[in-house]
Amino acid sequence: MYDYRGPMVLYAFAAALVQAARSVSAEPQPPGAVPGLPSAEPASPKIDVSGAHVFYGAHRVLENITLAVRPHAVTALIGPSGCGKSTFLRSLNRMNDIVPGARVEGSIRIDNQDIYAAAVDVVDLRRRVGMVFQKSNPFPKSIFDNVAYGLRINRMTRSRVELGGRVEASLKAAALWEEVRDRLHASALSLSGGQQQRLCIARALAVEPEILLMDEPASALDPIATQRIEELIYDLKSRYTIVIVTHNMQQAARVSDVTAFFWLGKLVESGRTDKIFTAPSEKLTEDYVTGRFG
Repeated sequence: MYDYRGPMVLYAFAAALVQAARSVSAEPQPPGAVPGLPSAEPASPKIDVSGAHVFYGAHRVLENITLAVRPHAVTALIGPSGCGKSTFLRSLNRMNDIVPGARVEGSIRIDNQDIYAAAVDVVDLRRRVGMVFQKSNPFPKSIFDNVAYGLRINRMTRSRVELGGRVEASLKAAALWEEVRDRLHASALSLSGGQQQRLCIARALAVEPEILLMDEPASALDPIATQRIEELIYDLKSRYTIVIVTHNMQQAARVSDVTAFFWLGKLVESGRTDKIFTAPSEKLTEDYVTGRFG
């Protein structure tokens, strides 16, 4: 079970700890280590972004973003509204392709494959890199059919028995099975807001992605539903690489292993979440996480 007490106590005093931690020198990292993560961990990132620029027409939204995303970890993207967090998130599964005039320069690689290469199957990419949006968006279908939708259109099951098993497994992975097992054929729109968001997570998990992108998945939910989503994120990282956008500093502190701070279309700093919240390298990061602006 996820324990909230440790990170909440640690980060509640972030402003004071920043100054205290500046007197402690950082441990040197060996060659090949990913900045901001313990050197004992392997260096190969799941997502490797290097010198990426994102444009909407002539307007540059993101400038020279370089970030390595570790496998089986939660990376939180923080920063004020309009700083490019969601644009960056959507660039990781090419959702920006549907925006007229959008283009990406630089390198975005997943498992060392350039996802913007001409030969990339975008449909397969979006299956591998699932996405959960800020507002839950269940289809006007039954709970069962919502989860089964991706399996059916991708022809990923060969029988009704296999389909039922995959739906059940996905609902269990999203911590929703026990709440809906007796009403699988009821409308998904009859679920509460928190349940609808977990259903959307189950729908994303059903097609067996490797990466899960979440754009403020709990921003519209009450505190109890938010806690359920955060517990779920904490549990899912053992099987998936998760990147989450959040405006909630406490949420970033609770659920993430790595935090990246964006400001005016630039990545100011990234590193272990405990370091970003207690001993950031940049004064701008310190001012943001301690509430001086934002």
